[in-house]
Amino acid sequence: MHDPVDARLVAEVSRDARATLAQLAAHVGLSTSAVQARLRRLEASGVITGYMALVSPEAVGRPLSAFIEITPLDPAQIDDVPQLLEHLAAVEACHSIAGDASYMLFVRVGTPPDLETLIRDIRKAVNVTTRTTVVLQTFYENRPLVPREQP
Repeated sequence: MHDPVDARLVAEVSRDARATLAQLAAHVGLSTSAVQARLRRLEASGVITGYMALVSPEAVGRPLSAFIEITPLDPAQIDDVPQLLEHLAAVEACHSIAGDASYMLFVRVGTPPDLETLIRDIRKAVNVTTRTTVVLQTFYENRPLVPREQP
């Protein structure tokens, strides 16, 4: 991102996706119509990919978070793990990783028995071994994604 105004605009939207065009305009020093045009361009070019609400996991009955590493039992098997696990709503993120495991899943469930059921469902859906790490406390997540400054 080479335009410093675009970078500031992206930073502001990342911090507060509900900011009005007028608020954004005041932060970046442009008119509201100029901000609106830039936002549309940033959306069309794929820099801004969407807007979302952050929901309290506890409020929706999913207070237990865990990371689950998965490793295929047969390395020669077709690698369609993300597609095979997509139907599991408790899987919030699926990352391809380097290391001994092939994927790292971030999951949220209600209770330890729910986590056990989810692990069983994962093993049923794909032929993998799993290694689970339960999250005890989260200090921060969903931090604003602010563009790096260009040299």
